[in-house]
Amino acid sequence: MFWPLLALSLLPLSLAAQKSVHEQLVDLAAAGNGLIQLNEQTYDLLASPKRDWSAAVHFTALHPQRRCAPCKEFEPAFTAVAKAWANAPKDQRDKHFFATLDFDDGPAVFQKLGMSSAPGVHVYPPTDGPNASAKKAPFKYDFQNGFEAGPLAEQLSVHTPIPIPYKAPFNWARAGSIVSLIPIITLVFRFIKPALQNRWVWAAGTIATSLVMTSGYMFTRIRGAPYTGPNGAWIAQGYQNQYGQEVQVVAMVYGILAGSFLMLIVVTPRQLSPTRQRTQVYLWTTVNFLVFSILVSLFRVKNPGYPFKLIL
Repeated sequence: MFWPLLALSLLPLSLAAQKSVHEQLVDLAAAGNGLIQLNEQTYDLLASPKRDWSAAVHFTALHPQRRCAPCKEFEPAFTAVAKAWANAPKDQRDKHFFATLDFDDGPAVFQKLGMSSAPGVHVYPPTDGPNASAKKAPFKYDFQNGFEAGPLAEQLSVHTPIPIPYKAPFNWARAGSIVSLIPIITLVFRFIKPALQNRWVWAAGTIATSLVMTSGYMFTRIRGAPYTGPNGAWIAQGYQNQYGQEVQVVAMVYGILAGSFLMLIVVTPRQLSPTRQRTQVYLWTTVNFLVFSILVSLFRVKNPGYPFKLIL
């Protein structure tokens, strides 16, 4: 009677021993609500050389003695993305794993990878099976977008079988701020309503916007150009480069040119005095020639090979 009972008691252990590495990882992910807590041994299983799954591993140092403020800031974002992946369909979910390795649980792994700082996220592609990747080196997440969960899920979705079903939680603080602004906006609107109904205000705003946009504002914004160059230079060399201060100067030049033409076409003909009319013709024609000459000289500064010249 003793031996049958002993055999039955050892049966779960024998079945567990027969589980493949992939099945063990699936069990660990299910136990951690989509997130595997690694140590040195389980890391070796997850990142084994022959694997038909991919994995995103978060390297961190959350122990209070480590004093890693970025680690504490990033940890909720990675956990949220991992839990979102737990809601993916099982046939796809089991092809990719999310895991966390704390420095105190695997210092040898950090040393082997040459990691001297945290946090970090490495994505290990599958090396075997139909989804095997030609790239063996892990993808390293770039934190230039900060520690938010949204950009993390977007970048990691490139390496998962299907996009990560992450949805940002409703921001009650932002909603409260917006609601609190409603009475303030209502009060301010009562004072600015006359200005908003004035056609000249809209005309001035339209002209100012047109001048700024035609001067290269969007060009500098899209390219992330600096406001000034080295040593305070405000004119960028070449037609494919422009500084922020250059946009302001060119907008002012365009504005003066447009204003001088407007004075010549609209205001000057309405002058009843011939002397005053003649004076304005000379004045605004001179302003037009001088400012246009400045504009042409700016082209020569940007490109010394520019062949044209007006006055300056």
